[in-house]
Amino acid sequence: MTARIYQQPKSAMQSGKAKTDTWVLEFEQSEARKPDPLMGWTGSGDTQAQVKLSFPSKDAAKAYAEKYGISARVHATPPKSLKIQAYADNFR
Repeated sequence: MTARIYQQPKSAMQSGKAKTDTWVLEFEQSEARKPDPLMGWTGSGDTQAQVKLSFPSKDAAKAYAEKYGISARVHATPPKSLKIQAYADNFR
């Protein structure tokens, strides 16, 4: 059972920084997805892929993975870059 640990990113509809300080442990898929013959929906028998656990810090997520014997990879948070722009720059 493998998992990945990453910091919750900001959604496209979000302008503030709320809920971006949480870390998420998410299990990777162990079984390929396949279409359902009746409805055509994509599904899988892997129920672990539906589990997302939230933690207040990266260390807490790592400790949880070690406690339960889960091999986890930590994905580093990309650096944030701000593009400082004034309204007057639209008319240059």
